[in-house]
Amino acid sequence: MSLPTRSLTPAPPDPILGLSEAFRADPRPAKVNLAVGVYVDQTGTTPVMPSVLEAERRLLARAGSKGYLPIDGRPAYREAVRDLVFEPDHEIVAGRRSVTVQTPGGTGALRVAADFLLQTGSNRTVWLSEPTWPNHTQLFSLAGFEVRRYPYLDAGGRHLDVAGMLSTLRSAARGDVVVLHGSCHNPTGVDPDPAAWHAIGDVLRDRDLVPIVDFAYQGFGHGLREDADWQAGLARPDLEFLVCSSFSKNFALYNERVGALTVVATDGQRAAAALSHLKIAIRANYSNPPSHGADIVETILCDGALRAQWETELAAMRGRIRGNRAALVDALEAAGVAGDWEPLREQRGMFALLGLTAEQVARLRDEFAIYAVGRGRINVAGLTEANLPRVVDALRAVAGG
Repeated sequence: MSLPTRSLTPAPPDPILGLSEAFRADPRPAKVNLAVGVYVDQTGTTPVMPSVLEAERRLLARAGSKGYLPIDGRPAYREAVRDLVFEPDHEIVAGRRSVTVQTPGGTGALRVAADFLLQTGSNRTVWLSEPTWPNHTQLFSLAGFEVRRYPYLDAGGRHLDVAGMLSTLRSAARGDVVVLHGSCHNPTGVDPDPAAWHAIGDVLRDRDLVPIVDFAYQGFGHGLREDADWQAGLARPDLEFLVCSSFSKNFALYNERVGALTVVATDGQRAAAALSHLKIAIRANYSNPPSHGADIVETILCDGALRAQWETELAAMRGRIRGNRAALVDALEAAGVAGDWEPLREQRGMFALLGLTAEQVARLRDEFAIYAVGRGRINVAGLTEANLPRVVDALRAVAGG
């Protein structure tokens, strides 16, 4: 017996993490990595938040057991995450019509969501925005879904194509799955406004579609509650949906792989039934979740003073990202770089889509040692006072001015 023939042919590198490998191998001293979606400070370092360090100190001091966690994670963690997503007095929480399970990161939440839906008889078609995070396509395809696309940006590439998005979703078959970015859309930074969210919710309800909200950047846009504005359109009593949370960004817990999946049903009985199937999906995949990252998040969210400290630190990270957006737009306009840059100023989150061609992105990498993804998706947090002038000069060289 031998391995399958295809397994002996090297697969292409991951479109984002593969670029990071190429960046590390690049010997040029002035190289700039704007590809990977990791927050960095002014020195280019991904810091550990002081609130996280304090939580770890407390955890070490009480050093509990390393025994298995429950399949769905610790109850206090699950409740803290639910309340972070919805707030404790939300109708969904008060009505006990949601269940939350701990997962290994937001990616793990997405995979559990995919497995849960398919094992319980979901349609096998999933709709993704065009463009979307590249791993969405790979993840849902390997889980067994057929991937289809709905338009997201208008012709100018700077604003949401609400009409095109709604028209396409109206053509979806009843029971199809739709993945939506809750805030800080990756890769564009373009989010629906409240009116658009209401219209999206109406189509989802009327067409009986199943929404998965990828909520990976809560607090990285305009604020913890402001970034949950999608709930105004989706969190309604007659609409069931799933929410995938990640704490890689807002707690800077990238290598701890901590996240959660929340299922919202129309009543508590349906939610409890869903939980039983979620546990099967988890048991067959990774059996039960890791503890350390979730213990950190639980410790912070369940302590008033520590949570206030974390929110202050998160606000500082968010402020730096927004400041970088403004600085980038000002510099591009001052340098006369060809393009419509002003909309980038008020977009949300770490990512901005510059709208470059593949050839222009390749030139940025090959000629200027500046790494971006796809059509010029950049991590705005990767900009610093030291590298911004070089980035703008390179963009002027490849885009014209």
